[in-house]
Amino acid sequence: MTEDGRDGTVPGYRDTTALDLRSGTPVWDVPAPSPAADGAVGTPVHETTAIDRGAVPPPPAAAEPAPPRGVEQHLDEILSAVPQPDPIELAVLDAQGLLCAEEVVSQRALPAFDQAALDGYAARALDVEGATPAEPARLSVVGETVAGPSGPASIGPGMAQKVAAGAMLPAGADVVVPVVWTDGGMATVAVHAGPLAGTYVRRAGDDVAPGTTAVQVGTPIGPAQISLLAAVGRDRVQVRPRPRVAVLSAGGELVDISTTPAPGQVVDVNSYALAAAARDAGAEAYRWGILPAEPRRLSEVLESQLLRSDLVLVAGTLASEGDPVQEALAALGPMHFSQVTMHPGPVQAFGRLGRDAVPVICVPGEPVAALVAFEVFVRPAIRMMLGKRQLFRRTVQAIAAERLLSPLGYRQYLHGQVMRHPDGGYVVEPLGDGDEAMLARMARANCLIVVDEDVTEVAAGGLVTVMPLLLGG
Repeated sequence: MTEDGRDGTVPGYRDTTALDLRSGTPVWDVPAPSPAADGAVGTPVHETTAIDRGAVPPPPAAAEPAPPRGVEQHLDEILSAVPQPDPIELAVLDAQGLLCAEEVVSQRALPAFDQAALDGYAARALDVEGATPAEPARLSVVGETVAGPSGPASIGPGMAQKVAAGAMLPAGADVVVPVVWTDGGMATVAVHAGPLAGTYVRRAGDDVAPGTTAVQVGTPIGPAQISLLAAVGRDRVQVRPRPRVAVLSAGGELVDISTTPAPGQVVDVNSYALAAAARDAGAEAYRWGILPAEPRRLSEVLESQLLRSDLVLVAGTLASEGDPVQEALAALGPMHFSQVTMHPGPVQAFGRLGRDAVPVICVPGEPVAALVAFEVFVRPAIRMMLGKRQLFRRTVQAIAAERLLSPLGYRQYLHGQVMRHPDGGYVVEPLGDGDEAMLARMARANCLIVVDEDVTEVAAGGLVTVMPLLLGG
């Protein structure tokens, strides 16, 4: 498998992809009229000037739209602006799935004492050297030690002590003979094989010596790391916290999930889907739901989410002029809407708003395009905030099961099903033709098929880049 990006904040080539031509109209910067323009206030008119009152004034000159932005350009802008939250200290169980943010130095030796690595007989290697089933070494069993507190014990020449895994090794012993290599005797034991000194013995400090690093900065904390932290006596640890992501939906046509939509209305699925996607990416996601239409209340909601969040995600089809959400966002800081060369969902937006310059990402309101945009732009941002080295999903090359068409100049993202080919490698089958926004088809997909901007057709049997959509991947 190949990685679809480089580690770090400056990404290289990334395999991402998808397009929705019904996702809204981009807002372009329109230059202000010049004070010297015809009809400007304060411009003198000479008395001798003839005024043709029947003349029709020429239409205002249309602003030149900004050129479309590439997927990489828009992604770079987002990744260069998202912050990494400061480390916090959590109980070790609450730290599961996060990255360690400190060098955890052990003040203890692991193990704390010489101990048996398995059930058997602690003995001296010299006494069992050369033992065979035909000529076993016979030793006197002088006691038994189990795991747990025990007093000091020792053995001498020709002696053995029965020990359990994890039990303290008696002084003088330098090897543990597994039970299966003996006759299991209680008073005396016949040893059928002679292991070398140190075999099946854990010496104090063999695992972790005092003063050495047990867990390094940047280590993902999973069950094994929690085990080690507990063993060295750490019940709390500093970690990179989960970024707090607020998810909001915009649109006058939206109704909540518990409401039966009237003609022209649709259920708000984006706030649910995007909150779930953010949680899957590792964030602590808060679903606000549908933004209110009343301007004052709308501004209050946006401001409150900026205060409580590390990143705000807004899904919606925003009009080009007079849209209340756009106006409310603009009042909080510079928000740039762009036409991005991707399909579906070419209209994207990003800004840093509010007192703390919180990143705000706007994605299309069409649900399929919204989730594609999340994969391309939002998921890498969340992983960067988590401190992850691998920001992007891994990709594979797969054989296209059927012919694929893609618009020239746009990076196409198609939902598909990828599977192992009987002869090795992968084969992928698209679900739909990319023009239909079908939730049921998306729910059956396990990958995104990525077709680059300069490719308009992939023949059946040709190779394409595929991004498997693994949960938690």
